[in-house]
Order: sequence, then C-alpha cells, then structure tokens
Amino acid sequence: MDNITVRGQQFGKDKFFLISGPCVIEDEKIMMQTAESLKKLTDKLNLPFIFKSSFMKDNRSSVEYYMGPGLDEGLKMLQKVKDTFDVPVLTDIHYPDQLKAAAEVIDVLQIPAYLCMQTTLVVEAAKTGLPINIKHGQFLAPENMIKPVQKIESTGNKNIIVTERGFTFGYNDMVVDPRSFYELRQTGYPVVFDITHSIRRYGIPSADPTGGMRQYLKTIGRAGIAAGVDGVFIEAHPCPSEALCDAASQLNVTEMEEFIKPLIEIHNIEKSYR
Repeated sequence: MDNITVRGQQFGKDKFFLISGPCVIEDEKIMMQTAESLKKLTDKLNLPFIFKSSFMKDNRSSVEYYMGPGLDEGLKMLQKVKDTFDVPVLTDIHYPDQLKAAAEVIDVLQIPAYLCMQTTLVVEAAKTGLPINIKHGQFLAPENMIKPVQKIESTGNKNIIVTERGFTFGYNDMVVDPRSFYELRQTGYPVVFDITHSIRRYGIPSADPTGGMRQYLKTIGRAGIAAGVDGVFIEAHPCPSEALCDAASQLNVTEMEEFIKPLIEIHNIEKSYR
C-alpha cells in the first residue's frame, strides 16, 4: 500500500487523514467558517487534511434540489479557501469539459460514485496528472473497482485514492459491507471510508430527517476504521439542518473533534496489527 502525494504532503498508509467540508459550496461565510474550524482542528490533531466541497452536484435526485453555484463561482470559492488556509482542495468532476478550469485550482479531482465506470471522464481526469479520488459505485462489486483504477493507471497516473460509500440495498438504504475495505485495499492504493454518505437514503429530500440515519455515524465509522482504512471522508457544516445539500447526514463541524478522536485511536491500534 503506497502513500500518495498532494501538494507535497503524504497521504496514505503512514498517517491517518481527513477529507471534509460542506457537501456543496454555499455562501462565503459558511465556507470560510467551516474551513477555518477544520483547519484549526486538524492542526491541533496533527492530521493531514483535504478540504472538500462540490461546485456542482449533477446527480441530485430532483431538479428542484440545490446543485451548487457552478464551475466558475465554485472554483473562485475553493481558490479562496485554498489561499486563506493553505490547505489542498478536492471537488467533484462530472464532465470532461470541466477539467481544464478545475485543474488550475483543484488539488484532488473526485470521480463521483455514479460515474466511476465512465471511461472518458476517468481517463481525461487522470491525464491532468492530479491525484484522483475515485468513489466506489454503489452498484459495483468492490473487487470490480480494480477496473476504473486500471483506467487511471493507463495514463501513468498512480496518485489514486479509492473511497467506499456503501451499497444500495433494498429500497433506498445504504449498507456498508466490511469485506469491501479488504477488496479495495487490494488495488494497492489508500482507501478512504466516506462515512456521512454511507448513511444517506437516496431520493429523500435532504431537509427531511429521514434522508439520513445520523444515529449510525459513530457505529459504522468506528467499525470501518477497525476494518482497516487509511482515511475518512466526513461532510461537515456549521448548521447541518440548514445545509442546502445532505442536511440530514452532514456532521456539525463543532462535533468533529469528539467524533474523530476515537477514529484516530482505533486506526493506530489497527495499524499496529497489519
């Protein structure tokens, strides 16, 4: 299992790391407040950190749901976060024609779960040479994630993160199978557990409390770390109930320290047995 390099910093097997931020870019106050809180916390915990927020979510289940500010305004906001807090930034890419502009700002390009098998998108993103975070499609057996990983490798890009976000099971529930972490580790790249997306219920409005099963966050988070991952993906917001996307599943940024400290401890124990 290799480390990957993001802006000269190592992420992967040697040190637990965090990917976090609001699901979708909102107003400047929310973005800067969240980034500042996360930066202070990760500095305090000596935790490598990548700030995440999407300029566009083109896979919302309704055209009536907030999709984000769009490419130009979104990249301006991510540039401001990056410059102000000196942190690497990550965002979703949905179309190849977004890559040129995004690559001028973004440090890690994320392939959304629904798009992980889209060859043109995956290959063109990899050709930028930037690190790629590819999310495990909830429709795909975990051992088959080697296929999109090989598409990235075909360009010579070996800076890859593979992220688990659960399987669709029954009617709209997401289920995390710990066997997936084992299978994803066989790719040879750092594995991240997307905890907050794993409690989503597809198709239910994010403002509806039943749109996410927040009561399971601690349980599945700790179980996932014990199963052996290298980092976690946790969407965070200053006031989740008012978030414009995934309000029912994001973690309040003020609760992040209490939530993540046990994960770090469990990871250190698990790592000693590898």
